[in-house]
Amino acid sequence: MLWPLLVYFAFVVFLVSAVLIVSYALGSRHSEPATNEPYEGGIVSEGSARVRVSVKYYMIAMFFVVFDLEAVFLFAWAGAVRELGWAGYCEVLLFVGVLFAALIYLWKSGALDWSRPPRRSR
Repeated sequence: MLWPLLVYFAFVVFLVSAVLIVSYALGSRHSEPATNEPYEGGIVSEGSARVRVSVKYYMIAMFFVVFDLEAVFLFAWAGAVRELGWAGYCEVLLFVGVLFAALIYLWKSGALDWSRPPRRSR
């Protein structure tokens, strides 16, 4: 019963190859002065597009993703709260508790304080 998987794999390889070949054959080939320049919404670029960004930016992005996903899970739970009953309520309390503990840990370790350098762990 392995043949359906092999047929599917062969079809995917064929489809990807066909799309690449057709895009190469039909794609435009031009070389203008602005071809390799970064496009900034019609604004003339100033300097390189490879700018170094502070680690704080990435930390804020990770915090946003974590707590945004928390909101998504809580909205899904709120939609099914009657079907889940007390077991679902206990599970969502555990979920929020773990995230709250993570937030307290981040706060105590100085990850949320941008005015001073982070503490080194021992």
